[in-house]
Amino acid sequence: MKFTQLLLFSVLLISVFACKQRTEAEKIVDTAIEAHGGNRYEEVKIDFDFRDIHYTIFKTPSAFEYIREFKDSTGVVRDVLNNSGFVRTVNGTKIDTLTEERIGAFSRSVNSVAYFAFLPYGLNDPAAVKTHLGETELNGKAYNLIKVTFVPEGGGEHFEDEFLYWFGKEDHLMDFMAYSYHTDGGGVRMREVSGVMEVGGIRFQNYLNLKPEDKNTPVENMQDLYISGKLEKLSEINLENILVEALPKN
Repeated sequence: MKFTQLLLFSVLLISVFACKQRTEAEKIVDTAIEAHGGNRYEEVKIDFDFRDIHYTIFKTPSAFEYIREFKDSTGVVRDVLNNSGFVRTVNGTKIDTLTEERIGAFSRSVNSVAYFAFLPYGLNDPAAVKTHLGETELNGKAYNLIKVTFVPEGGGEHFEDEFLYWFGKEDHLMDFMAYSYHTDGGGVRMREVSGVMEVGGIRFQNYLNLKPEDKNTPVENMQDLYISGKLEKLSEINLENILVEALPKN
């Protein structure tokens, strides 16, 4: 092999190797996903009830389908969000009169429940930018603190939202999270794990939903406010009747 060919081959090898390198933040998230269920998320269909609404969630790296079903004054409502878009039916009849604004609102609502229920799976989305903010301590336990933001391309309509995740340094579990959001006037929240259920090898978590007095509080200040007891309990996030069904392998 000529020198120039050898040099080019070496450069290509280095480039391929560099592309495979994971940052410290990515490694922490990888380990956390594995601790919560790993690739089991990609092999199952998950059903659960949340606030009197039934959800069915399916997600792989290349495809997803989120379904919610409930009853209201119009009848039995079924919303389906997948790679093809959003569809609402009422009593089995497709609703074709929805405005783009309503479709967007319904899609965000379904997606939000699926996103939080599946955490930390999903944090390796290509649009997610992860930063390791260092180690910290909460309630006497050591954590790796990870900040997640999103790039505009592929980051969704609200890519400006910011998220913090506390992953146990030893057990790699996500015990806390905090986030800022811009919909409905905006605000900031912190969630603390209040209960854990393991079903089908996947860890599902319930949370206390906490808020500060000032909705414009920077998300980075939420830990200090939590420690000082200055966060108010807003609600509880509880998943009920969880079922995990293994999907047939191709």
